[in-house]
Amino acid sequence: MLEIVALPSVAIATYINRFFTGKEPWQISAITSISILTGYYVWNVLSQPDDLFEIAKKNFFQILRKIPFVSKKINEECQKVYELFEKEVKGRCEGLTYITSLPIEPLNSDEIINLVKNHTLRGKYRWNEGFVSGTVYYYDPDLVNLTAEVYRLTLYSNPIHSDVFPGICKMEAEIIRIVADLFHGSDDTCGSVTSGGTESILMACKAYRDYGIHVRGIKNPEIVAPRTVHAAFDKASSYFGIRMKHVTVDDDSKCVNVKSMERAISKNTVMLVCSAPNFPYGTMDDIKQIAKLGLKYNIPVHVDCCLGSFILAFMVQVGYEVEPFDFAVPGVTSISVDTHKYGFAPKGSSVILYSESKYRHHQYYASLSWPGGLYGSPSVSGSRSGGAIATCWATLMYFGKNGYANVTRKILEVCKHIEKELRKINEIFIFGKPVSTVIAIGSKSFHIYRLAQALNKKSWNLNMLQFPFGIHICITQLHTLPGVADRFLNDVRIEIENIMQNPNENLEGQVAMYGMSSTLPDRTLVGDFTKCYLDAHYYTPKGNI
Repeated sequence: MLEIVALPSVAIATYINRFFTGKEPWQISAITSISILTGYYVWNVLSQPDDLFEIAKKNFFQILRKIPFVSKKINEECQKVYELFEKEVKGRCEGLTYITSLPIEPLNSDEIINLVKNHTLRGKYRWNEGFVSGTVYYYDPDLVNLTAEVYRLTLYSNPIHSDVFPGICKMEAEIIRIVADLFHGSDDTCGSVTSGGTESILMACKAYRDYGIHVRGIKNPEIVAPRTVHAAFDKASSYFGIRMKHVTVDDDSKCVNVKSMERAISKNTVMLVCSAPNFPYGTMDDIKQIAKLGLKYNIPVHVDCCLGSFILAFMVQVGYEVEPFDFAVPGVTSISVDTHKYGFAPKGSSVILYSESKYRHHQYYASLSWPGGLYGSPSVSGSRSGGAIATCWATLMYFGKNGYANVTRKILEVCKHIEKELRKINEIFIFGKPVSTVIAIGSKSFHIYRLAQALNKKSWNLNMLQFPFGIHICITQLHTLPGVADRFLNDVRIEIENIMQNPNENLEGQVAMYGMSSTLPDRTLVGDFTKCYLDAHYYTPKGNI
């Protein structure tokens, strides 16, 4: 065996010696240096998150953007886009006075409250009447009053000072145990309360990256996830230097192709990700099969249940079928759950759960050599709002299991009713099989963004999707209010009838720009437009007012 292995090495050495025979020392040195640098460059290219075609495309557009004429044109277009977004932001706040420096004299309480009321009443969408997809998942004055009082009592508390605020830490621990129980966790299940789904996802990615590096000896960590997985995973890969490997989803079911997922696994895979459900289409990946891959290759499996939240946890109890998706599935090692969605807690509340503490330990950060003393924090934040923890805890107590079950039943009844009626409309179709509360709509008869635009003029606010074009509505408790669902369905029917009078009509305004951006080959240009959009939200007039 040793002789067989040695033969190629001898042949290679002989070839190299012959190749360099008769060459000057400087030639040998130059060829060697160029070979090493070329090999290093190729290695870097192959180590990039994208495939070779995407890398070549990015490099081409980067070079193109360095041409003065092209660069000038792009800057001009970006300025136009920014001005368009800025105009929209200014219009939303028309009539409000901008305060850009501290007032000389303090304002009294009544003045401050009136200003706050004036600000919070801005916006054309009647979210409290059920016109908005997702966003506000439950609204009831009694719960508002309760959580406001709880927050008042705890607004200055901070769980980082556990010796000063031990009760807040107890509440956080109880939230974790309550949520773990709902998702079939064991006594070993643990986790943390975070500020939202994005932080929960970031923490899972950070934990598995570090676990992969320090325990499994992985040098170049990779995440394998469906193309439909939440963008927070891409954000985590960008923040933490993890290669993101997206896997295709089935065109019809909009669920990840498990065989493609297995092919994407490598020795560097630190986690497998699946959604319950995914944000764009509301479909759920085959979590059982993905968990089997995790067990087969000894890789942690994360289930993103931020959007599914408590709806999925209570579906079976209220008479709806759902495939196992949580810790009841062998191989699932972590779950992200947003308590500020269908847990109905105020915004700023989510939970990341792990099947074992060995994973959570790699989520933590500890600084041992800081002159200020030993420093440790469980998540991204150092100081955290004890008020957010307390209001989440209070909300859980307010509903109890029966309360959540009753609301879940109402939401699902409305959701199934809307889905059933939408499927009767020939000019549109539903993407895949929605598992809980998200219904995604497409059309082969007209550009679906036209429907979103038409409904927007009637105060409906829906989410627009790309690759392929689509829109979706996320059903909440507000859609269960009397008449809301039927009003939505009636408006959809009327607007489709209007659209079909001229189905090939072009998009208008910002919707047209959004649709156009999905077709641009240079995605960095779309990124520039997105940054312009974000910049516009920080608009304040020049000078002090």
